[in-house]
Amino acid sequence: MKRSLLFLYLILFCGVLAAQQKYSFKIAKLKYNGGGDWYANKTSLPNLIKFCNQNLNMNIASEESVVEVGSPELFTYPFVHMTGHGNVVFSDAEAQNLRNYLISGGFLHIDDNYGMDQYIRKEMKKVFPEYEFVELPFDHPIYSQKYTFKNGLPKIHEHDNKPPQGFGIIHKGRLICFYSYETDLGNGWEDAEVHNDPENKRQEALQMGANILAFALTQYL
Repeated sequence: MKRSLLFLYLILFCGVLAAQQKYSFKIAKLKYNGGGDWYANKTSLPNLIKFCNQNLNMNIASEESVVEVGSPELFTYPFVHMTGHGNVVFSDAEAQNLRNYLISGGFLHIDDNYGMDQYIRKEMKKVFPEYEFVELPFDHPIYSQKYTFKNGLPKIHEHDNKPPQGFGIIHKGRLICFYSYETDLGNGWEDAEVHNDPENKRQEALQMGANILAFALTQYL
């Protein structure tokens, strides 16, 4: 609890500094090693940020930062997003840093962009050997923030004819990591011309992304 309070105080302090830049806080994309394309979906986070600022009255910096797994700067972001298609490798020091960040109050959203699953599950066991990803029930509050998803995650892109699933890592009753699988939320956040998705699919993706971000920022309240 003390670590969580310290994390919140740090975020509030960063918010005071950020106010000089006319935004309340920034979110970040996680840069990792192993060769996977951590930089995928270049337009996704700016679009999600814009959507949240317009529809949830948030005041997030319009462009995301990039933060490395092992960097102390990780602790300056209340919300970190991770995506990619392929290999992920955390060193022991990186795994420990990510663990400290998450148990201190941070939040990680992992979005499998197709092909990441086998790698991220193995690496997150380095971070939390005592925990498993658990599938969240459809009545979990992450699915009923401003937007309601009675059947859990929306399906944005089809790959293997599997249903979308939302998994979580829960530490002392708090959801600290949300893993969206077989949905491609990040693709749905991209500029419309990137994937030519129907507008209703883009809106579903953005609304679910807004729910995740809203939940991550308010679950202490």
